[in-house]
Amino acid sequence: MSRVISILHKIEDALLVSLLLLMIGLAVFQIVLRNGFDAGIVWADPLVRVLVLWLGLIGAMVASRTDNHISIDIVSKYLPEHIKQFTTLLVYLFTTIICTLMTWHSARFVIMEKADGMFAFFSIPIWVCELVIPFAFGIITLRYALFFLGNLIKLFNDRSLKHS
Repeated sequence: MSRVISILHKIEDALLVSLLLLMIGLAVFQIVLRNGFDAGIVWADPLVRVLVLWLGLIGAMVASRTDNHISIDIVSKYLPEHIKQFTTLLVYLFTTIICTLMTWHSARFVIMEKADGMFAFFSIPIWVCELVIPFAFGIITLRYALFFLGNLIKLFNDRSLKHS
C-alpha cells in the first residue's frame, strides 16, 4: 500500500511541476510575443488562468498529504499535551467537514457550468477546466478524514495504555 501511495505522490509532484513550467513558459512566451512582435496567442491568457487554478488546487492537495496547510497556531503552543491532542482532533474534524462541503458545492458548480455549455478556449468546455475543484477538495477531504481517524485511534490507544 505504501508503494501505491508513493507512486501517487510522485504523480502529484510531477503534475505540479509540469503545470508550473507550462504556465511560466506560456506566460513568458506571450510577453515576448506582445512586446517584441506586437502579437500574441489568443488562447494563452485563458489557459494561464486555468493553469493558475489547477496549480493552486493541486498545490493544496500536495500540502494536505503532510498536513502542511497554512494555519494560525498561536494557542496550541501554550496548551498542555493532553489538551492539544483534543484540539488537533477538532481541527481535523472541522477541516474534514469544511472540505466535504467544498467538494459537494464545487461539484454542484461544475454540473451547473456543464449545463451552461460555455467554452474556455479551443473547444474545451469550461466545466472540464473546473473539474479540478471538486477533485482536489475530495482528495483533501479524504486525507483530513484519515488524519482525524488516525489521531482518534491514537488518542484511544494512548488512553487505554494509561489505564492498563
